Amino acid sequence: MFVGKAVKLNQLDNGVVELVFDYETESVNKFDRTALQDWRDSVDLLQEKADSIKGLLVRSAKGQFIVGADITEFGEAFKQTDEQLGEWLAFCNKIFSDIEDLPFPTVTAINGLALGGGCEMALSTDFRLIDTKGKIGLPETQLGIIPGFGGTVRMPRVIGVDNAIQNITTGKQLKAPEALKQHLVDAVVPVEKLVDAGHKILNQAIEGKLDWKTRRAQKTGKINLPFAEAMLVFQSSIGMTKATTKGHYPAPVAAINSIQKGAGQTRDKALVVEMKEFIKVAKTDVTKSLVGLFLNDQYIKGKSKKQAKQGDDVKKAAVLGAGIMGGGIAYQSASKDVPIIMKDIRQAGIDQGMNEAAKLTSKLVKRGKIDEARMAEVLSNITPTLSYGEADFADVNVVVEAVVENPKVKKIVLAEVEGKCKEGTVLCSNTSTISITSLAEGLKHPENFCGMHFFNPVHRMKLVEIIRGKETSERAVGTAVNYALKMGKLPIVVNDCPGFLVNRVLFPYFAGFQMLISEGADFQQVDKVMEKFGWPMGPAYLLDVVGMDTAHHAQAIMADGFPDRMAADGRTSLDVMVDAERYGQKNAKGYYQYTLDRRGKPKKSADPEVVGMIATVQKDGTKEFSAEEIQERMMVPMLIETIRCLEEGIVDSPNEADMALIFGIGFPPFLGGALHYADLLGLKAVCEMADKYAHLGKLYEPTAKMREMAASGATYYNK
Repeated sequence: MFVGKAVKLNQLDNGVVELVFDYETESVNKFDRTALQDWRDSVDLLQEKADSIKGLLVRSAKGQFIVGADITEFGEAFKQTDEQLGEWLAFCNKIFSDIEDLPFPTVTAINGLALGGGCEMALSTDFRLIDTKGKIGLPETQLGIIPGFGGTVRMPRVIGVDNAIQNITTGKQLKAPEALKQHLVDAVVPVEKLVDAGHKILNQAIEGKLDWKTRRAQKTGKINLPFAEAMLVFQSSIGMTKATTKGHYPAPVAAINSIQKGAGQTRDKALVVEMKEFIKVAKTDVTKSLVGLFLNDQYIKGKSKKQAKQGDDVKKAAVLGAGIMGGGIAYQSASKDVPIIMKDIRQAGIDQGMNEAAKLTSKLVKRGKIDEARMAEVLSNITPTLSYGEADFADVNVVVEAVVENPKVKKIVLAEVEGKCKEGTVLCSNTSTISITSLAEGLKHPENFCGMHFFNPVHRMKLVEIIRGKETSERAVGTAVNYALKMGKLPIVVNDCPGFLVNRVLFPYFAGFQMLISEGADFQQVDKVMEKFGWPMGPAYLLDVVGMDTAHHAQAIMADGFPDRMAADGRTSLDVMVDAERYGQKNAKGYYQYTLDRRGKPKKSADPEVVGMIATVQKDGTKEFSAEEIQERMMVPMLIETIRCLEEGIVDSPNEADMALIFGIGFPPFLGGALHYADLLGLKAVCEMADKYAHLGKLYEPTAKMREMAASGATYYNK
């Protein structure tokens, strides 16, 4: 009946028509302008031929149903005027509503993912079924927007207001069983039976055995919710959402507003409400930031795949040094089905590493994520050993050294393992600060060596810094990238320097904090201000989590590498903490003191002793600082240092720099990363802000190029 670039219509002998999504030039089905026009044309034909059609089955010919809208088009779309954006949304929504209003029953058979517009498309039909491994959901709020193709209108009418609010505000992707439980889908079947099952449901509707007209009336009418119950549901949801987002993310609240304002309206009027709420959030800086992060993620994934092709495939790995970090690396590798040898020189280290892996897999069993058979399989992928002779290193592709952060020890271990592996095996050091070029000095083949900096806890932290030393080959980098990808991580390649990228940028932030404390600031106030600004934890709390001894060691390396701006002028509160053996959470006392809560997690509380201890480095006593000054003095050094890393070629692009900070140290995502944030502020404003604190030294000194860009109005991202 119809053949487009993304959609085709097939008329079957029994009067049923199949609408098949199969985007011929794309690897996945998505809603871009081409696909939407195809869809419009196909629906026009369905309306024209309606008298000869008994029912419609919507399906996909690809491995996924529809992954959503084409986010690469968002930037240009959101630059339009409100009126133009409204016209585009109205055009799209008319297609969905016309599907919903067809004078015959409709069914969607979902294989794989039905996300965003894919979910909204499925909601426009009378019945939905999904394959056993499929997922469905509306993740738009994670991009700073709300569903714009009727998601806030249809979902609450199908599954109830409570479930819809929970799904939409969190952007949750529902697995098939949960989608069935919520009645978002009507059946779950194996993928090989999906289309046949879809036709069976459709035929039952055609024969009158399933009441599709009542289903449709429910979706096009008002939401049946008593006033008192509605007030309770919406007000409590808004309160909880604001508490969770801390006011930084407007989209979840806008989604609730859309549902609430549209609840007492019929479908078409409710869609107008949704459109107005969509336009409000689409133009915000938060949306620019979050869409930018998505595009950065896609950019890095594409680049990583190319880098991985330059390296070797990793079929077996090894980690040297067990314990918590080694055990975490071993678990992550084993859980992704890359067998790994875990070597230590002490049985206690081996026990700790295996216990860490066992603990992590046990948690998954308790949560129902895996069964005990899978747990046994994961743990069997780890081979613990106390000597090279007890395990076969001959077929290992990559070795990660994760011993103590001591260059002499690391060099000995790396030279030793080099002689135990086959020629060409890539060696990596999981160091957080030590120069990769210097660690390579004792190796016979420094070209096979690079840094591979994991962040703790390994199983949760997505980022892995891949560090290229002076003699590191592209094959070694590619192999490390390949291994990181296999482990489910986001690898970002950087060049060698003290602290690499993430720690080099983090320590000027800490330096700004120490200067504030030395001038009399209350560290608890600084923490509260920076947490309100958007950080998951303030600098004092973060130092407690990192570990004071670890931070002190790293600080010394940074001060040695960049003495003009990272060497402290006198004794700091960090020195006080280390001298008092207050190492943070690892020994339950740092800037705060810690006790374990009911779940066994450290819970912080104020320690009266700390104020007096810190007073020893506050020569002029305590002093009040405004929230604005605290924010500026904390953030400016970080922004400038990130820019220095980009200018010096430590990191290749603003995309990679920003993603590293988001995933490495929890930079507030709604700001989009340091360089995106600098663009939002404007470099002229950043330089003016820095100049206010010029008396504090080079830490606050913009680079010459920053001033040039500020003068010309240049940005790090193309606007």
